[in-house]
Amino acid sequence: MRFEMVESDSIKTKILFVCTGNICRSPVAKAVFNKKIALSGHADKVVVDSAGTHACHVGEKADSRSQHAAAFRGYSLIGHVARQVTVEDFAQFDIILVMDWKNLRQLQNLAPEHHRHKIELMMRYAQNYDDAEVPDPYYSEQAAFNLVVDYVEDAVNGLVESVARRIVEPNAA
Repeated sequence: MRFEMVESDSIKTKILFVCTGNICRSPVAKAVFNKKIALSGHADKVVVDSAGTHACHVGEKADSRSQHAAAFRGYSLIGHVARQVTVEDFAQFDIILVMDWKNLRQLQNLAPEHHRHKIELMMRYAQNYDDAEVPDPYYSEQAAFNLVVDYVEDAVNGLVESVARRIVEPNAA
């Protein structure tokens, strides 16, 4: 994937994490990424947000089971408010990471053609899991939410390495 920097007042890499309702997987991804990019020393070079493909949970807090799984690992979802992806997001963000194939298809159908290259599966950055998707835990027990954190941490580790490399070497492919 080639990273395309969006022109702005200050050049930052802008990343959007997307799942279905923006109450389970993408808020966790945002929280994990924010913590890990801060530990890398590059938090001031990125802007991160999350959104959902559906409007069914707009305005809601993160699912309590996601909050619990994240908090157990040291991540906070406090203050999260679910929102839906907008067409403007495609122009605003450099990297749009989706949790599953369904999210990918939905965003590719919504995105203007010249922004579709920004959309990819988050798990392509995973270093230990071979799965292509972060499974949706919504209709599952707490263990599925804990597994989401495992998957997200793995993918975020690879993503942080990739983003940090591009911050240090802006012309890196």
